[in-house]
Amino acid sequence: TEGKIENMLNSDSPTETFEVRADVSGYVTQKIVTPGEYISKGDPIYKISDFSKVWVLFDVYESEMGWIRVGDRVEFTVSSLPGKYFAGTISYLDPVIDAQTRVSKARVEISNTGLTLKPEMFASGTVQAKLPKKSNAIVVPKTAVMWTGKRSVVYVKSSTEQGVSFKMRKVTLGPALGESYIIENGLQAGEEIAVNGTFSIDAAAQLAGKPSMMSAEGGAVISGHDHGETEMRDANEGFAQSETLAKTETDPAFTAQLTKVYNAYIPMKNAFVASDAHKVMTAASEVSAALKKVDMGLLKGDAHMAWMENLDVLEKTVNYMSKLMDIEKQRNEFAKFNIAFYKSIKAFGLENVTTYYQYCPMAEKDKGAYWFSSSEEIKNPYFGDAMLKCGENREVLK
Repeated sequence: TEGKIENMLNSDSPTETFEVRADVSGYVTQKIVTPGEYISKGDPIYKISDFSKVWVLFDVYESEMGWIRVGDRVEFTVSSLPGKYFAGTISYLDPVIDAQTRVSKARVEISNTGLTLKPEMFASGTVQAKLPKKSNAIVVPKTAVMWTGKRSVVYVKSSTEQGVSFKMRKVTLGPALGESYIIENGLQAGEEIAVNGTFSIDAAAQLAGKPSMMSAEGGAVISGHDHGETEMRDANEGFAQSETLAKTETDPAFTAQLTKVYNAYIPMKNAFVASDAHKVMTAASEVSAALKKVDMGLLKGDAHMAWMENLDVLEKTVNYMSKLMDIEKQRNEFAKFNIAFYKSIKAFGLENVTTYYQYCPMAEKDKGAYWFSSSEEIKNPYFGDAMLKCGENREVLK
């Protein structure tokens, strides 16, 4: 204050210490200088933040940018405050996509009078978007779509005198709409598709040597005039299996054993995030040990055959990962492992576990690859720190 400065000037003895008051109130979040350091007029010594109003920054993926606008209302939650909901409007949308993470940023400014929200909290938000009133877009549930890398397929119902069958058809996905996708190409209005049980239909095709998610070629030749369709006979039986497989043929003891494999898988995935080849080898050995303890005798019929098919891939890939001291080669095997593991979890389930099936379009030399995470937050195992946040949640399995 001016009074203190006047006292210092009139004092006969030097003033070694004195109080400096900030011209704003808040919390000290950074100390810029240390005791004994020389400073000049105007040099900052502390960083003070006012948390009564905060910015919440959301990642906006490329596939979602067409739906997001400045002024949109965002409802969000934070991981540390379950059950509590917040809302605000987007005040700024970054027009530039980050070259590494492949996301843009949306900023929401929100009042924080109770200081409930803290810096670096993890928030997950939802924007309610609407299709244009005159839009003829085809929208399907996410459960109807199966992916393998960049290829997306659905199973289209076909009824003939011989019965009901399903044809696998490639589709082009548009933007995501909550729990649905817009189909830009590949389906016509009025066609019926399988919404649930697509895994079992696909598994039946795989066992019959037909084209499937795991093998686009299968045992059939796709001509240039069938628009990517491949007929799968006896699909009515396969569709029925989708409703009964887990209920009638999966012993709860088997699900519990598969859950132990998943529990061993998470440390292996984390080792990939850390880009630590040695830890991957160790963790892969643990996954291999858990797989050996799974009793396939608990499964009967088609369920047993489906598990045997996936187990072969799981054992081979995890064995390679446990012996290769090369993180990139390990990641190649990891990508294969995840496809087979996804099919296993979809068929037989997990015990009291919620897992997030996540996807990075740039992994595997831009072919795309998947992984499982126990958290909704993206931590990319294919690039580690180089592109840690690159990816998106594709499905939640419970």
